[in-house]
Amino acid sequence: MKFRRSMLILLLLSFCILSVGSVLAQHKAPQFQSEQETKQHCPNDTVVWVNTQTGVYHFKGQRWYGNTKHGAYECREEANNEGDRATRNGQ
Repeated sequence: MKFRRSMLILLLLSFCILSVGSVLAQHKAPQFQSEQETKQHCPNDTVVWVNTQTGVYHFKGQRWYGNTKHGAYECREEANNEGDRATRNGQ
């Protein structure tokens, strides 16, 4: 009886953890196809190009800004909030 109760509690806890994780994973920053759209969305923030496969973003004037195979324009603050980071090598 104790084993069944322990397994039921473990199963319920696992379900709760997975549910919270999926809700957090759905919080994505809005992604745009153009700088202009992005700037309209966040006029007081810096527009960055996010490589959506790596989560690394680039600033205007850098080599990969708007030039990665998979990417989108985002507001820098929103990109930071979803866990993206700036490039470390300045490209």
